[in-house]
Amino acid sequence: MRTSVTFPSNGLRLAGILFTPDNRGGERLPAVVVSHPGGGVKEQTASIYAQRLADRGYAALVFDAAYQGESEGEPRFLEDPFQRSEDVKSAVTFLTTRDDIDPARIGALGICASGGYVPFAAQTDHRIKAVATVSGLDIGDYLSNGLHRTQDPSVLQEMLDAAGALRTAEAQGAEPTYQIWAPPSAEGLEGAPDLYREAHDYYRTPRAQHPRSENKWLLQSIDRIAQFDAYAKIAMISPRPLLMTVGSKADTAYFSEEAIAKAAEPKELFVVDGASHVDLYDVDQYVTPAVDKLDEFFGKGLAG
Repeated sequence: MRTSVTFPSNGLRLAGILFTPDNRGGERLPAVVVSHPGGGVKEQTASIYAQRLADRGYAALVFDAAYQGESEGEPRFLEDPFQRSEDVKSAVTFLTTRDDIDPARIGALGICASGGYVPFAAQTDHRIKAVATVSGLDIGDYLSNGLHRTQDPSVLQEMLDAAGALRTAEAQGAEPTYQIWAPPSAEGLEGAPDLYREAHDYYRTPRAQHPRSENKWLLQSIDRIAQFDAYAKIAMISPRPLLMTVGSKADTAYFSEEAIAKAAEPKELFVVDGASHVDLYDVDQYVTPAVDKLDEFFGKGLAG
């Protein structure tokens, strides 16, 4: 069952969908907040995981981040990691107010960039009893240093210079300046990292293209993103359990591997054999074992 919901986050109204099991009694349900990737919307991979979790007996809440999708916030397509973290906490707050949810049995799942936002939020929000990621990525590291940290440091400095100038220009009435998330065309992607080719195939083709996922982020966001370190204090999640799922072929797997090394017990890195970063978004042969593992993980972590 899907129910459209709204809830506040830092004064902004967020739009969400609450997935619940079709056949359930009157008992309060364990629940999982499922947070979408950067540049995504709730109707894409987040809803795939939420529906699968609802089929396993959980309530699962997906939502559009502030400034994105159907949620409020200006300027549009601002990517603010600290607001994204607050959105996760606000989603938890919303679930705790519902009579059909057990407030002592709430977990959270972050996919891609939200695989950084969710653990960051959980470090200080003890209401999140179990923390999981799929294809997790620290957006601060990724945009500041490039994939595998191969980006010249001058690139970040140039973006920060531009971000400051754009704040001034936009305050004076100039139109916002955007960067793209995924390559809009497959042309020229031969030999590019798998992540870039896969992102195009997922976000910019009928595979998962959505009218509210407009493939852009506000360039002035970079001065917020560059300050964000998703996993610096990941050990604070302990003694609550942490599960990070990656594909064996994912070129972003190092983010989760390094995060797990920093985390305290109980923790687990789960590797889905043969999967890439984006395969874990919607390819059934890889999503199914990931969900099986999540069901086992949340079943134990949210046992009460």
